[in-house]
Amino acid sequence: MSRTVVVLDRAREDIESARDFYDGCEVGVGDYFVDCILSDIASLQFYFGSHRVHFGFHRLLSRRFPFAVYYELVDEVVSVVAILDVRMQPSKIRSMVINRRG
Repeated sequence: MSRTVVVLDRAREDIESARDFYDGCEVGVGDYFVDCILSDIASLQFYFGSHRVHFGFHRLLSRRFPFAVYYELVDEVVSVVAILDVRMQPSKIRSMVINRRG
């Protein structure tokens, strides 16, 4: 069974921020990051709910980049609430994720 996946505005901002960071490292890497993270997110249509829960949300770890996708299932829709660099301090990640609870 598949579900609809929605990337919320704050999570879209996370993607853009990461794209800018990686493009600052080397031109083109930002686009590669976006392609990879969108592929990871697309997998949630089928694999939603199979990931461990962290800070009240399921957490999917990206296959290519050190990022985590935090999501929840609400009314049959997978809502992506945050896409964060896992190299940050855990307390900062926790604060950012918890503040995104609706």
